[in-house]
Amino acid sequence: MDLSYSAEEQAFRNEVREWLAGNLPKDIRDKVVNYQGLSKDDFIRWHKILAAKGWAVPHWPVEWGGTSWDITQRYIYNEEFGLAGAPNLPNFGPNMCASVLMKFGTDAQKNRFLPRIREGDDFWVQGYSEPGSGSDLASLKTRAERKGDHYLVNGQKIWTTLGHYGDWIFALVRTDPGAAKRQEGISFLLIDMKTPGITVRPLILMDGGHEVNEVFFDDVKVPLENLIFEENKGWTVAKYLLGHERMGSANVGASKRELTALRTLASTEMKNGKPIIEDPRFRDRLSRVEIELQALELTAMRFLDKMRRTGQPPGADVSMLKLKGSEIQQGITELMMQAVGPMAQPFVAVDDGAVDAYKSRLSPRYFNYRKTTIYAGSNEIQRNIIAKATLGL
Repeated sequence: MDLSYSAEEQAFRNEVREWLAGNLPKDIRDKVVNYQGLSKDDFIRWHKILAAKGWAVPHWPVEWGGTSWDITQRYIYNEEFGLAGAPNLPNFGPNMCASVLMKFGTDAQKNRFLPRIREGDDFWVQGYSEPGSGSDLASLKTRAERKGDHYLVNGQKIWTTLGHYGDWIFALVRTDPGAAKRQEGISFLLIDMKTPGITVRPLILMDGGHEVNEVFFDDVKVPLENLIFEENKGWTVAKYLLGHERMGSANVGASKRELTALRTLASTEMKNGKPIIEDPRFRDRLSRVEIELQALELTAMRFLDKMRRTGQPPGADVSMLKLKGSEIQQGITELMMQAVGPMAQPFVAVDDGAVDAYKSRLSPRYFNYRKTTIYAGSNEIQRNIIAKATLGL
């Protein structure tokens, strides 16, 4: 096993780092590192910059606009994004929907949707979870009835991240309510969010932000040509897609950047007349998170080494990245709250130009990051996957 980088890979890292330093808009970076939400215009502007460079979809095949980078280069690219404070493009279009189209889509569907995803012309969102159907996704109830040349969709999706930005949504719907097994009778549809009958309502989270939404479908007409794969075979598509969602959950680069910010914060915040980083109990917790992050990075690199040697994607073991990555992200937010103490007040309006503006956003961020152990399959689900598929329990 080789966990080191070659001279060529180090040169590639420097190329990515230098390009980001010269091309990442300062206002977008400032929003990322200061925990401010990005607007739809921010995401699209950054997407267009990456597309002009040819870096919007580096993991795609070259014939569709990919870069021909190997798995190690793609890992370095993502890590440098996190270190630089560059936002990743939302996964729903470039990673998730695109991977489904390339695996299961017809030529007509690929030609229609993939170029627009690559160029950032369409903003995609995901329609999976429903009230009562989150981790138990097979219990979903949103129905699609076939009516001639279209489906008629009725139901509700919930926790739709950035749904208020969406131009298109890919959704799991039930096309055969009488199927013997819950996983059967589900189909995968692409739905234009401008179609009459779609209503998007905000869900304001306890961090005070509007990130997720409810989406209602009332007699929404969806052309049959927007069905991906086969009718009633959507569960096959969904399982394939979930693997892509979890692979990117480690976020090693971003966690490294946040750990550096935490150390800086803890070196300036005082407790009993001394910087809190000198407190033994705080330093112990900080060291534990640092060690876990180093172990996570080594684990990700082991997956990298396996993939570049065998050419095969990781199996169920990929759940380890999601599980530990999300716990580390939460651990860093908890330590930031501890470092700042009462200054990390929730819902206090502070002028962004004020000294304490950064501190005032730590509480909303802490609240927001409670979700990381739930999305992409809760960590309890990840442990079950590891127990069954890896440990054979």
